[in-house]
Amino acid sequence: MDEVPGSVGTSASFALRLGQTIFSSASLLFMSLGVQFYSYTAFCYLVTIMGLNIPWSFTLALVDGYSVLVKCPLRQPGVLFIIVIGDWVLSTLTLAAASSTASVVDLLVHADGSYCPPKFCSRYQISAAMAFLSWFLSLASSLFNLWLLPAL
Repeated sequence: MDEVPGSVGTSASFALRLGQTIFSSASLLFMSLGVQFYSYTAFCYLVTIMGLNIPWSFTLALVDGYSVLVKCPLRQPGVLFIIVIGDWVLSTLTLAAASSTASVVDLLVHADGSYCPPKFCSRYQISAAMAFLSWFLSLASSLFNLWLLPAL
């Protein structure tokens, strides 16, 4: 069986998972630095999804790191199926959270009144950008694993 770069148990997958963890943590950090994020549902949604995404990505990064160290890639169809489903669900939720956050921030920035101080709005924009980067890496991981699934 050919090894798909980026599938579970490879060094590329470890790098993707580590990137997801870093970008999700950065998104959560920038959103949580603003004390006013709880005023908007989209921001609370982003915090919730990033709170789910961080342990998922970190756990799979640990699995990938262990698989790379012992040179034994994970190739069990049931486990891979659960990882693919989890990646797709979290990827969709992350895209929804990033999009809703970006649209609310854009609305706050371009509103007639000053609903958002520039200091907080820039943090929210950076948080949304980090969420989009996390989504991109999550989508790549799920596509690589989905590509490998029929070969098992």
